[in-house]
Amino acid sequence: MPNLVPELNSLDFNVYVGEPLQAAIQAQTAASMATVNFIKEVGFEKDNDPNTVDQLRYVDFKYKKSVPNPHVGKTAQELTDEGLPASTNTTNNFLDNEVEIKVPFLTMLTIPSIRIDEVNIDFNARLSSTETRNVSSEFAASAELGINYKIVNFKASASYKRNTSQGVKVDKTYNLGVKVKAVNDELPEGLSRILDMLEDSIAAVA
Repeated sequence: MPNLVPELNSLDFNVYVGEPLQAAIQAQTAASMATVNFIKEVGFEKDNDPNTVDQLRYVDFKYKKSVPNPHVGKTAQELTDEGLPASTNTTNNFLDNEVEIKVPFLTMLTIPSIRIDEVNIDFNARLSSTETRNVSSEFAASAELGINYKIVNFKASASYKRNTSQGVKVDKTYNLGVKVKAVNDELPEGLSRILDMLEDSIAAVA
């Protein structure tokens, strides 16, 4: 029975196990840098002057909003006493005001934050050995009979040869499977607080 331990010891597990793990680390690093680049490219307006800080990108919304008329039913004297112009609308119950909202663009987007949650590496090595033994035999014989007058000559020869050979054949089969589970992770605490502050900065101007 051949010894397969040396065959197993010859396997380079740094390649079969280490390389997939290294690839997962590099993928996580690339995902983190993608988040940073997304914020820089999408959330800020570029300035051609390298000495100028990039400004936060805003989205402006304008719409009309109906609000109760606080001056409905007031007389001209009341308007004068309050310092309001005589053209103040005192008949309509509601007034249409145009409202403008400035919203930071980043607060309207889903910021990519990919995190590798799980890496499963399945490596199977199958070694099978086969012993072979071949035996061959060769037999040869010859005879010669000669008669010369009253003399009889008889010659005979025989040979026998046997060959034996044996060996061991080892079959190697390797299977490598890598399963990676990635999720869109929660934002880091620092980035989450920044977005909260940006939401608080949303201003409505009527």
